[in-house]
Amino acid sequence: MPSHRKAIAHLRSVDPVLASIIDRVGPCRLEARRTGTHYDALVRSIVFQQLSGKAASTIHRRFTELYPGKRPRAEHVVTTEEHLLRGAGLSRQKIGYLRDLSARVADRSLPLAHLGRLPDDEIIEHLVQVKGIGRWTVQMFLMFRLGRPDVLPELDLGVQNAIQRAYGLKKRPAPKDVLRIGEKWRPYASIASWYLWRSLENGDGQA
Repeated sequence: MPSHRKAIAHLRSVDPVLASIIDRVGPCRLEARRTGTHYDALVRSIVFQQLSGKAASTIHRRFTELYPGKRPRAEHVVTTEEHLLRGAGLSRQKIGYLRDLSARVADRSLPLAHLGRLPDDEIIEHLVQVKGIGRWTVQMFLMFRLGRPDVLPELDLGVQNAIQRAYGLKKRPAPKDVLRIGEKWRPYASIASWYLWRSLENGDGQA
């Protein structure tokens, strides 16, 4: 597990509200998921969109079980019959998203191997070309796949709700307000975001 000592020291020093959340939540356990390929991670993110973790996990497992070694490859997903994908629990919309991603990867119009060498903004630009992959999905990929330390998912409802609660705001902050409030967290916005998510789980921000 990576050490986040430097990031936590910075966040404590610039934001007393976040410092109190850090005290309550405890050590940061944010860690990039390195297993599998970038393609696997993007497939997983599409399957998990707008679903509870448990339902999404079941659908993802059934989907992977359609393929040898439970490892879907782009060229196989493109040719998988729709009734099999529907049988795994995927909606027509998500099947469309997975096929678009898979077609681009299979024909090499969307190369993924070099993504880790690009800056965050270029990766966002690169991946939002795919149907069903928006800015939020790429930000999750940056944080949880590539381990980028300075991602602030301004569109994320959890982050917005946590900020509203922790800072005692009358209404949920708009994305531009999230960016303004979070400016001081840079270059460790990913760690700040992780703590905000955990603060909701812990029922923090009430004091």
